[in-house]
Amino acid sequence: MMRFKLIAGLGAVAALFVANPAVYAGSQRDEQDAARRAMLDGQVMPFSVIKRRVDAAMGGATYLGSEFNPSSNRYRLKYVKDGKVVWVDADGRTGDIIGWAR
Repeated sequence: MMRFKLIAGLGAVAALFVANPAVYAGSQRDEQDAARRAMLDGQVMPFSVIKRRVDAAMGGATYLGSEFNPSSNRYRLKYVKDGKVVWVDADGRTGDIIGWAR
């Protein structure tokens, strides 16, 4: 009986780990869809233009990824520079850099 409870408990924990990637992938897709809709509606510039501008300002840093906030139409781009992670916030409407965080 104790062995059954242990196996059932491990199975429940494993199910949580398996379920999370699906939830994460769904939220990523929603974020991408929101960014695309905003771009097609003329609310934000194409991401490639914004990334090119931020890349130029980052001076050779390695790009790691980005997030889009549909409520503010802002992008947050993640880079590694000199061994440190740097987050750069960009206005999706203008492409201007509006903030930095380490």
